[in-house]
Order: sequence, then C-alpha cells, then structure tokens
Amino acid sequence: MISEPELEGGLPFEASETLTEERPPRPPRDRRPWFWALGGALAASVLWGAGLYAYGGGQRQPEGVDLRGYEAVGELCGRASLKGLEGVLGERSSEGSGPSLDEPALAQSSCTVNFGPGEREQSVNITYTLHRQTDPQPEFEALAKYQDMMEPVGGVGEQAFFGDLGEEGGSLRVLDGPAVLELQVYRTYLGGMNGEVVERGAPDLSGIDVPLTQDALALLAELRK
Repeated sequence: MISEPELEGGLPFEASETLTEERPPRPPRDRRPWFWALGGALAASVLWGAGLYAYGGGQRQPEGVDLRGYEAVGELCGRASLKGLEGVLGERSSEGSGPSLDEPALAQSSCTVNFGPGEREQSVNITYTLHRQTDPQPEFEALAKYQDMMEPVGGVGEQAFFGDLGEEGGSLRVLDGPAVLELQVYRTYLGGMNGEVVERGAPDLSGIDVPLTQDALALLAELRK
C-alpha cells in the first residue's frame, strides 16, 4: 500500500488513511441525454426492422393497401371469355399460358388465345398485373404513351388508352385501382416461299377497340371474384 498525506489536484486525506484499490465514488451525472439517445436508437431499430420485414419478402399485406377484390390468377385465359373478340375473329380454337410471377409486391400473369380456323387464325395476347404495395396510377399514362397508346377510352376502369393500328389491329391498356390489364390483337401474316409475306386471310381489324373494351370490362369483373 501507498500512504500519502495528499494527492496532487485531489482531496486531502488523514495521515492514518491509506489508499486501496477501491476508488471513492464519483458524483452522479445527468443521464437524461443518454436515455433519449437510447430511446432514439431503439425507435430507429424498430423502424429499420419493419422496413427489412417489408423489403425482405414478408407475406403480410401492408395496412392501407386496397386491392379492391382483385387477386392473383394462375390460369388467366381460363377467366377470359372474350366473347366480343370471338364475334369478330371467329370461334375460339386454342390457348396457352405465358410467363407469370407471384411476389409480395407484384403478381403478373399472361396468356395467348387463338381464334379462327386454319389460315384465318388470329391471336390475342393478354397480360394482367396486380400491384400489391404501390400505386401504378402515376406511371400508367406515361407507359401507355411509350407503347403508342394515345387514344383515351372511357367507360372501362379508372383510365384506359387504345393504340390504334387501323386494319392491322390494336391494343388496349386499362388501369383499375391496383390492377393493370392489357389486351393486344394484331393481324397475322404467314411467311411464304423466297421470303415473301403472305396474308393469312385475316379480317379487317378496324374498330377492334369496341370488342376489346367489352372483353376488358368482363375480364376485370371476373378478376375481382
């Protein structure tokens, strides 16, 4: 042990008092800044954790997202009656499924339906996208214009645009809440000998926007079941 009457810069001690390894207690400090800092860190941790849950693929539907009854579908063409197009293109002959996905933020399915026999066969492509976490409305019109769909169509969904190709066909893109539906029909041609293009006897598709709109309305109602 070391015994000294007084430490430099410290408090005086009695001559008989000895210094030990145990130090005298320090006066208490104000801990409120540390408490608030910890509280802020905990709050940030909770928010970050919630963000990771949403980003990391949690299946829980975020509060406030209204899907308006729309749901993801696996067999899209099975929901599409397409009676309007059948009246123009002929009897429905075959169908096939295209690429699809089903994720927490987005679901999408696609398919192709063929109409008419033999050389008069025409195809209709359908794509259905369900936005589960974001609103597609701000970008809807911009994407429609990018695809040369410049003609507004009323009476179907919240917003719709048609791309008119005259007798060659056209495409319709419809927004209704979180759902985006697109139907495309184009006049089909067959490659002949020596590289020439031979028309497959397709009908004139001028005015195809009318049956496309009718079928889009029916399909949107079916997708909400």
